[in-house]
Amino acid sequence: MSTVLFQVEEGVARITLNRPDVFNAFDDDQSYALQSALKEANRNDEVRVVVLTGAGKAFCSGQDLKSIKDSKDRDLSESLHKRYNPIIRAMREMPKPIIGRINGVAAGAGCSLALACDLSVAAHSAKFIEVFVNVGLVLDSGSSYFLPRLVGSARAFEMSTLASRIDAQTAAQWGLINKAVPDEELDQAVNLWVDHYRQAPTKAIGLMKKMLNRSFHSDLDQMLDYEALCQGIAGRSEDHKEGVAAFNAKRSPLFKGR
Repeated sequence: MSTVLFQVEEGVARITLNRPDVFNAFDDDQSYALQSALKEANRNDEVRVVVLTGAGKAFCSGQDLKSIKDSKDRDLSESLHKRYNPIIRAMREMPKPIIGRINGVAAGAGCSLALACDLSVAAHSAKFIEVFVNVGLVLDSGSSYFLPRLVGSARAFEMSTLASRIDAQTAAQWGLINKAVPDEELDQAVNLWVDHYRQAPTKAIGLMKKMLNRSFHSDLDQMLDYEALCQGIAGRSEDHKEGVAAFNAKRSPLFKGR
């Protein structure tokens, strides 16, 4: 059985971490399989939006410590460079929206994975835990970047050093995720976003994703220049022409993502 399930249908790529017996904890195979799935979603022109979730009761519980218990002198730095960092970079560089369907616990690198999504909706039963400190490790897989930007430095320090269990409703209130819903309404909430983005101007959204990423390390003048550059690209897109034509004809636009 594949450790990552990948399905494309009607413009939607659904990526499912598939080790439910260990709460979708990462072993080497799953980390490389997720890299491959993200690459395929990126290069497939039919894909307009990506949904990332976990099989069973969990989203992802982080690194599977049992899978490395017999490893001696394992270089964790090398593991990050080869296994986890490429995943986070692929998610943030993908010019398509990634929706996190957080169906259960998101811990350690699994929490980082949830934070790297563009939008996230979590079931009320989900929990977010920066569990690294419990095994004497530090934040990784992008958590040190995303966490303080989303919740502020004080709450980021609390979550990091206490390994606090943050429930979905609190996570939504703090801005860690976009919304929390009853478990039975999770798919409905995800599909509302999916239905929007599969018909949206994907090229413009991809450019806006790049702009928002860049804003964290740019000043106003740099962003004004970058906005002008990106607007020039968007202005030459087929979707822009269709949007203007639809506006003038007083009809809904039929965006193709180009």
